[in-house]
Amino acid sequence: MTVHSDWGDWLPTAVADAEPDGVQLWYLGCNGFVLKADDGTTVFIDPYLGLGDPPRTVRMIPVPFDPTDVVEADAVLATHEHTDHVHGPSQAPILENTDATFYGPSASVETAREWTTDYDLTDDDFTEIEEGDTVEVGSLEIAVEPAHDPDADHPVSYVIRHKAGTFFHGGDARPSEAFESVGERYDIDLGVLAFGSAGMIPDKQTREPKYTKWYSDENMAAEAAAQLQLDRLLPTHWDMWKGLTADPEALRHHVRSFAFPRTLEVLEIGDETTL
Repeated sequence: MTVHSDWGDWLPTAVADAEPDGVQLWYLGCNGFVLKADDGTTVFIDPYLGLGDPPRTVRMIPVPFDPTDVVEADAVLATHEHTDHVHGPSQAPILENTDATFYGPSASVETAREWTTDYDLTDDDFTEIEEGDTVEVGSLEIAVEPAHDPDADHPVSYVIRHKAGTFFHGGDARPSEAFESVGERYDIDLGVLAFGSAGMIPDKQTREPKYTKWYSDENMAAEAAAQLQLDRLLPTHWDMWKGLTADPEALRHHVRSFAFPRTLEVLEIGDETTL
């Protein structure tokens, strides 16, 4: 598969040209982000530029960039092994064209190492991490934490710390004791949680419609944000798959009576924010 961007190269160019005071973040749609720190450190998390598997999974948003247009990156992080989080055509060109290392839990790295057949990559481009590990990437300290995602073989979450603040990415995980522990041990300024509706999606094998719930609904997202004690909640994944999309603004009604999150922040694909 060759990635074709609907937007040309303006987004990777904007990232390359940015000179943030602290940490700047761009939402790539689905559950993808790119973070750039004030020293130039650039980290991608779960960038996915594929079209899904129509008619089972149908992409509902633009493909925001061509990965061959990325010229600066220090790391690509994967939260779990699903295709929209570990995807060769989206991520292997970034590794090829930059000095970036791929970091992910066991199942993610096992999948990613298959890319060495089709891309100019070696096993040294991939580093397996696990819960409890800490990775230093430039000015970013990345702590690997547990995550509860019943649909994944080995999911993790990430707490990324910088002098400007602390960022949390939960992958597709749902409320759990693991999130409570993270919330007690870190002061998280901005946290990303997957959110979406349930729907009737064709089964992977039979292609018959099947009740599917892959992400937290409104109440679960509110519960997870409260467990994590987030200052700012940024919902993701609501924009991606036909039949599972949702309105993130609906979360305002579900979080307003809780102490956390203090703020709901809604971004569309291509939008940016700061830590």
